[in-house]
Amino acid sequence: MIVLVAFLGPYIYIHFIEGPAPAKLELPKSSTATTSSASKGSASTSSSLDGSWNVGTGSMAGYRVQEVLVGQNATAVGRTTKIWGSLTIAGSMVTKATFTVDMASVVSDQSQRNARFDGSIMDVSQYPTASLTLTSPIDLGTIPSDGAVTHYNAVGNLDMHGVTKSVSFPVTAERVGSGIDVLADIPITFSEWDIANPSVGGFVTTANTGTLEVLLHLTQGAGNPVSTSSGSASSVGGGGPVTVPSTTVPPLSVPSG
Repeated sequence: MIVLVAFLGPYIYIHFIEGPAPAKLELPKSSTATTSSASKGSASTSSSLDGSWNVGTGSMAGYRVQEVLVGQNATAVGRTTKIWGSLTIAGSMVTKATFTVDMASVVSDQSQRNARFDGSIMDVSQYPTASLTLTSPIDLGTIPSDGAVTHYNAVGNLDMHGVTKSVSFPVTAERVGSGIDVLADIPITFSEWDIANPSVGGFVTTANTGTLEVLLHLTQGAGNPVSTSSGSASSVGGGGPVTVPSTTVPPLSVPSG
C-alpha cells in the first residue's frame, strides 16, 4: 500500500492537479505568413528595415527544464516579460544586438520552485540579470516581406549567473506590419554556467540541461523600459511577470535535503 501511494501521489499531482506545462513559445499566428529561408543575393521587394529595433510589449523569456518527480515525468517552466534591449539593422545585416532579462522576475506556477530558482539555483540577489549580446553579424540576405517567416543562425555571448560563454542557436523571425517577431531556443548545460543542478535529493530529479526560450516583439517605437525587481533601475515598468496557470490546491511539500 505504501508503494502504491508513493507512486500514485506524484502521478495524480502531475497529471490532475498541476496540469500540463505551458506550451513552448512560438511566433504569434499570422494569416499571411509564408515560410522561407534567408536567400543571399536575391532581389528585395520590401522597404528598408534600417535603424534600431527595440524590445517591446509582448516579449517574454524563460526556462524549460525536464523533471522526474518520484518516477513521473514533468516539465518545469518559468517566464517573465521583464526583458529589454535592441538590435540594429543596416541594409541586409543585423550589425549588433543586446538583450537583458530580469532573472528575479522569472516565475513558474510553484512557489517552492520559484524559491529554489531565486536562491540556490540562480542566486538572483547576486546575479539579478542575464544578457545576450550578438558577437557576429546576421546576414538577412533579402529584406523579408511582410508575413514572411525566415530562419537564421546567430552567435552571441550569454552572460548568466556570473559566467559569460559563447552560444550558437537558430533564430526564427517574422516581419508583421511595423514590427518584427523573433523566436529563439538556446540550449543550456547548467554546469557550464556554474549553475547547481536543481534536483532535490531523490525526490525531484532534474536534467543537467535546459532551454532558454525567448520571444521578442521588436518595434522602432519606444521599447520596454529598463526594469528590475530590485527597483534599482533608471525606470521601472515594462509589465510584470507572465502569469502561469496555478494549481487550486496548496503547493506540494518537498522534503528538504
